[in-house]
Amino acid sequence: MSLEAIFPKETIIVNLESTEKDELFEELVEIIHNAVPEMNRKEALDCLLERESKMTTGIMHNVAIPHALIPSMSKTVGAIGISSEGIDYDSLDKAPVYLIFMLIGAQGETEQHIQVLKQLAGVLQLPDFVGRMRQCSSPSEVHNLLRNSEELLAE
Repeated sequence: MSLEAIFPKETIIVNLESTEKDELFEELVEIIHNAVPEMNRKEALDCLLERESKMTTGIMHNVAIPHALIPSMSKTVGAIGISSEGIDYDSLDKAPVYLIFMLIGAQGETEQHIQVLKQLAGVLQLPDFVGRMRQCSSPSEVHNLLRNSEELLAE
């Protein structure tokens, strides 16, 4: 499954309102819920926070990938958030987070979930990907950058 399918334009926010991690989770869960109304918001938030309590998902400089598998989902859907101010995320490197890739998948779809995380890790390793993503000013720009970056990896 392609990253552009996992992160549709309607789940991309280029100007996050959130300034704290808890607010951020609520903001991104809400945008995923708008795209997938059958998803249980409380269940998603609880699972994301439980996962986060085990170890931060602020995994690399300026990037976080909060993720969870929940019973009320039938497929994997993600949201991308870009913060111009940065969010104190309790990242491994203690740096603020500017790019957030949230993934919520169906319980029991562990293999697909891991595959999406691997694909995402691949594009995040591309030179200038994070910097270029932070400069995007519309969901369409983000979506195009994601698609083009994934195509680069496939070559």
